[in-house]
Amino acid sequence: MPGLSLIVNPAAGRGRARQILPPATAALTAAGADYEVAESASLAHAAELAEAAAGRGRIVVAVGGDGMAGALAGAAARLGCRYGIIPAGRGNDLARVMHIPAEPAAAAALLASGTTRQVDLIGVSVPGEDELIVAGSVYLGVPSVAGEIANSTRWLRGSAVYTLAALRAVARWQPATFSLEGTAGRQEFAGYAVVVANSAYFGAGMKVAPLALIDDGQLDLVLMRHGPKLAFLRALTKIKDGSHTALDQVSLEVDTDVTVTIDRAIPVAADGETLRFAAPLPAGTPVRIRVLPGALTIVAPA
Repeated sequence: MPGLSLIVNPAAGRGRARQILPPATAALTAAGADYEVAESASLAHAAELAEAAAGRGRIVVAVGGDGMAGALAGAAARLGCRYGIIPAGRGNDLARVMHIPAEPAAAAALLASGTTRQVDLIGVSVPGEDELIVAGSVYLGVPSVAGEIANSTRWLRGSAVYTLAALRAVARWQPATFSLEGTAGRQEFAGYAVVVANSAYFGAGMKVAPLALIDDGQLDLVLMRHGPKLAFLRALTKIKDGSHTALDQVSLEVDTDVTVTIDRAIPVAADGETLRFAAPLPAGTPVRIRVLPGALTIVAPA
């Protein structure tokens, strides 16, 4: 089995990444695994560390939250190397959908086992920019605004920060019109959100796309159409178990390649982070979101 390169986001989980390293590395040592540890200064730096590790034939391991997990999943797919996760953030949605243990020693023991799966990723791009590769979902509207609020909140810990951020985002939301063009045609609607999901969860365990599978070669679209703000708040109370999809304002579709535009400037986010070319996305700018089937080899339970 190739050696492991653990790339650590020291800020993940408000310092939790550093705290979980000792039990994780102890488990790797006990298993006789070859491993090294490197701290990243940013997501861009983490990608550079991943490239260096892949060049030495090592498995790239993200030690952090969903932002780090998604960024390094994309890097590993581009580099053609194997990939693993030791979850250490507030959300850990990619680890959740892959059934990777939350406990660091157990996650490390899984890495040492070397069992792998092929899963899909998402390519996201706008005109004039290189395509980014992300893992779990791409979203714009109330969820992307709430994500920025959550990421800037320092006084509240755990998943509760996402609920509070969503409430604040809804309170300040102004009407917006979304346009979608996919393999099934074009549609336009006034609403609150578009989520293009490769996996079921986002926002620390919110089951936003209950039917989404990470290895089925397609994307699940969750569209939240216009209605009273109370309707979105009702959706928020039901999203934990996926029952929000029964509401009249929510519709579900599937596609493999979809382009979304919105009539006002708004951030676009993926895996808990605002995309660098969409902070915010200018009004009328098309963002293309496509599935990348079987793009990633990940160390995870079969």
